[in-house]
Amino acid sequence: MESDQLEQLLYTAGYNKAATNLPEYVFYYRIENQAVTVLFIIDCRKGIYISEDQYEHMKKKGMEFFHASGAEHVHMLSLVLGADMQTGRKLCACDRFCWVIDTDNDRLVIYEDQTPDFYGWKTVLEDFLAQQSLQGKDWAAAPARDADHGGSGRDKKRLSGIPWMNVGLAAVNVVIFLICTFTGDLLYNKGMLSLSEILEHRAYYRVLTSMFLHADIQHLFSNMIVLYYIGEIVEKKMGHIPYAVIYFLSGIIGNIFSLGYDLLVRGHFGYMQSGGEIFSLGASGAVFGIEGALFLLVVVNHGRLEYMTAGRLAFAIIFSLYCGFTSANVNNAAHIGGVLTGFAAAAVFWIIHPRAGSGKDKNLNEN
Repeated sequence: MESDQLEQLLYTAGYNKAATNLPEYVFYYRIENQAVTVLFIIDCRKGIYISEDQYEHMKKKGMEFFHASGAEHVHMLSLVLGADMQTGRKLCACDRFCWVIDTDNDRLVIYEDQTPDFYGWKTVLEDFLAQQSLQGKDWAAAPARDADHGGSGRDKKRLSGIPWMNVGLAAVNVVIFLICTFTGDLLYNKGMLSLSEILEHRAYYRVLTSMFLHADIQHLFSNMIVLYYIGEIVEKKMGHIPYAVIYFLSGIIGNIFSLGYDLLVRGHFGYMQSGGEIFSLGASGAVFGIEGALFLLVVVNHGRLEYMTAGRLAFAIIFSLYCGFTSANVNNAAHIGGVLTGFAAAAVFWIIHPRAGSGKDKNLNEN
């Protein structure tokens, strides 16, 4: 087997290798008292064909081997390596103890009917794959058909793992704040969200420009520090373009929520006031949208994603909204509109985007 990084992980965990006469099938085992824990690796990356009967036969032979070696209890989990999800799903359909590792996207796929964990290996494999993806390592590289193409693929994968969009958006916010520092109220007067400016002067562009304006350094820092920590996760899972769409859509619709609230209630929100007119500014609607997207990702991953859990994230969002409602000059309408939009947009991308899972594979747990 050529997955040296994965093999090293198994060795580190105390597993030994039991090779077969077919290099595509390898057993890794660890003996504890009279029980044996086995990880059965099926390497499908070279396009080999394996039927359900062949799979069952190989697994049965493995069980018989370990029983014959004196093990009273044999607990075996199969790991199917490859980018062809149809092959993995087909094999796992006949075995509850079977997971798939999508080697193209460095993700662990656990279908709905499969065991949700196996002696803690779910977290171990997810952390391993996330680390390899972040570092751009071609840990599962099969022999390249073309050396140049292989190198190019690795370079593209390494670049795709960098959260360019998240870093870029944060940088734009910081640069615009610095420009505002030196230009006084010029950009604020032209770009802040204002119901009267939109209704009377049709300044619709303000629903966008106000997303990049911040009242002071504390306002900027509080938004960007949250974006920095959660934006990287969402961008890595959803992809660069979906991440940008979620960010801008959440910010814009959050501002529309804000305008609607102002139109109905007329007052008591926003960060700045001038002559009785209420103005609003800040990226918090977009940031709340990214939080909503992350919540969707945690939910579809059965309540856990990296160091995030659904309970903790829900508490953080609710607490942030609560702080907004109990504080003065906070645009709560934009926050609510942003988080709802982010969640809904991420749900759409989860269905149609290949990284987040296609419609054919709705019942899988991906990372």
